[in-house]
Amino acid sequence: MLFKPGLDDSVKTAGGEAPGNASDRGRGRAMWIVIALLIAGGLAYLGWNAFMQNKREGRMRPDLAVPVLAATPRIQDVPVYLDGVGAVRALNTVTVRSQVDGKLIAVNFTEGQDVRKGDVLGEIDPVIYQAQYDQQVAKKAQDEAQLANMRLDLKRYQQLAASNAGSKQQADTQSAVVAQQEALIKADQAAIDNAQAMLGYTKIIAPISGRAGLRQVDQGNIIHASDATGLVIITQLQPIAVQFSLPQQQITRVNAAVAKGVLEVDVFGNDGTTVADTGRLVGIDNQVDPTTGTLKLKAEFPNGNFQLWPGQFVNVRLKVETLSQATVIPTSAVQRGPLGTFAYVIGSDDTVTAKPVTVTQQNEQDAVIAKGIDPTDRVVTTGFANLSDGAKVSVSENSQPPTADLAPQKRQGRRGNRQDGGNGEQRGNRGEGGQRQPGGGAQQNGRSGGNAKARP
Repeated sequence: MLFKPGLDDSVKTAGGEAPGNASDRGRGRAMWIVIALLIAGGLAYLGWNAFMQNKREGRMRPDLAVPVLAATPRIQDVPVYLDGVGAVRALNTVTVRSQVDGKLIAVNFTEGQDVRKGDVLGEIDPVIYQAQYDQQVAKKAQDEAQLANMRLDLKRYQQLAASNAGSKQQADTQSAVVAQQEALIKADQAAIDNAQAMLGYTKIIAPISGRAGLRQVDQGNIIHASDATGLVIITQLQPIAVQFSLPQQQITRVNAAVAKGVLEVDVFGNDGTTVADTGRLVGIDNQVDPTTGTLKLKAEFPNGNFQLWPGQFVNVRLKVETLSQATVIPTSAVQRGPLGTFAYVIGSDDTVTAKPVTVTQQNEQDAVIAKGIDPTDRVVTTGFANLSDGAKVSVSENSQPPTADLAPQKRQGRRGNRQDGGNGEQRGNRGEGGQRQPGGGAQQNGRSGGNAKARP
C-alpha cells in the first residue's frame, strides 16, 4: 500500500514552512516596525522640545540683566495749550473806489506796493469839477456885493425912520431883505464846500496803510463811483488777524482763562512744529456755530516778517494756563496696558516695577504725570522688548534721550570681521609685489581655518 504525503509533509520535505505561519510572522514583524517608529518619533519630538526650551532659556536667561535706558523726572512749569485750526485774515481790507465819475489820467502806485494812509493812488481829470468850484466862488462874491449894498440901504432907512423922515415899515422890510441875502451867502458857501469836495475826490486817496493789490483799472479809462471792482484793494498786513475755532466743550475753560488776563496765541508755520508768530487773543464770538459745534475766536499778530498771509490756513494753539512745578517724564517712558497707562520704575536693586501713572497731557517729547511717579524715581525709556515686571535691568550710562537712526547701523560680528579681513586681503593684494604673498597667505589661512601653511 502506497503512502501519499500530505500538504504539510510536502512543504516540510521541500525545506519550507507552512503558509499560515509565514503570514502570521509577517504581520507581527510589521507591527513591531510600526511600534518602533512610533517610539522613535516620540523620542525625537521630546528631544526637539527639550532642545528648543533650552535654546529659549539660553536666549532669555532670567539671571541676565536687560539693557535699558533710563531718565529721571523733571520738575518744571508746563504751559497748557488748546489746539485749533484757523485761517489768516487781514485786520482791515478796503476796496478803493472813485467817488466821482471821470477819466483816470494817472495811477501813482505799483502793484504789490506798501502804501500809507493819505497817499494819492490815482487822479481823475479835474477840469469839470474845477469849473464848478470856480462858478460857486463867483456866485458867492456876487451875493456878497449885493449884501453890502442892502446893508447900506438898511442903514439909511433906519436913520430916516429915526428922524420921522421915512417910514419905519420900509426900514423893517429892508432888514428882512438883508437877512435873506445873508442866508443866501451861507448857501453859496455850502455850494463852494461841496464843489471843493468833489474837486478833491478827483485825487483817489489811500484810506488806510497796507499792501496794494493788483490794479483793477488802467490809466485812460473812464471810472464811475458805482463801479463794484474799484481801482485797487488795500490789505493791512501789519498787524494781521487769525480766526480759528475751538470745540464748544472748551468754552468754560477759555472764559475762565480770559478773566485772568490776556491770553497768548501761537501760530505754526508750514512744517507744523515751528512757531511762526506769537500774538494775543482779541475777541471771542458770542455764539456757537450750530453746524460744527465750534466757537470762533480771533487773535492778532505783529507779523513783522510777513510770515502770515491773508487766506492762509494755519495751526493755532491757545495758552490757557500754566501747570506750576509739574512732574515731567519722556513720552517714551509711558506704556499702555489693559488697565491703562503705566511706567517701569527702576528700584535700588536695578529691578523694575510697573507702576500705574495718570497722564495730564503729553506731546511728542514730554508727558506730564499727575500721580504715580516720584521726583526721585528712575523710569525706563527704551528696551521694553524683553522687559517685564520684576525683571533685572542694566542701565546704560547714556542719559541722552533716544533718537531715531536715519539708516540701519553696521552690524558687528563674525561676518563683518571676515568682510573686514577680505578688505584687508584686497588691500594687501593691491600692494607691491613683495606684499602680495603675505596677503595671499593670510587669505589662505583665513579660508583653511589655520591648517594651511604660508607660502615661503
